[in-house]
Amino acid sequence: MSPLSVVLIGFAMSTDAFAAAIGKGAAMRKPRLTDALRAGLIFGVIEAITPLIGWLLGRAASQYVEAFDHWIAFVLLGALGLHMIMAGLKGEDDSDAADEDQKPRHGFWALAVTGFATSIDAMAIGVGLAFLDVHIGVVALVIGLCTLTMVTLGIMLGRAIGSMVGKRAEIVGGVILIIIGCAILYEHLTGVA
Repeated sequence: MSPLSVVLIGFAMSTDAFAAAIGKGAAMRKPRLTDALRAGLIFGVIEAITPLIGWLLGRAASQYVEAFDHWIAFVLLGALGLHMIMAGLKGEDDSDAADEDQKPRHGFWALAVTGFATSIDAMAIGVGLAFLDVHIGVVALVIGLCTLTMVTLGIMLGRAIGSMVGKRAEIVGGVILIIIGCAILYEHLTGVA
């Protein structure tokens, strides 16, 4: 997998966290840079750990699926990409926005739960990457750093730009995952690596 693909996966995995961070930032009264960095660190660490867990699960099963591993990566990336696009196209639920307004402070556990919820796709990416020749530590680090950056930006920009940009970012992330899945499949079927 090329370094560009790794970076694109990192940013694609961080778009749902970015969308959540914009919502969190909009709900906070006046987010400070320290609040944004704290949230970014929590999300980034969780987002870096989950692909490692997925990779370990995938490695345990790799000997049974080596013949069609590229199809697994293609299907997982494609499905996650479609899911992110569909989530980005859905309208915001007004009741969720009202609930967020009632909680202007976001404690560690609320951020950790949100971070974990947005990192399930990173765990699935880890499973898919277990069947490819990639260094999972580098991929996990890139995903974590991209998420830290995107969440920090999302919190700081949340009040100014609202949740609409976050939804668009999720759509872009989904498209990127689909393109990477197609590229992996193409590389394996044509022998280009």
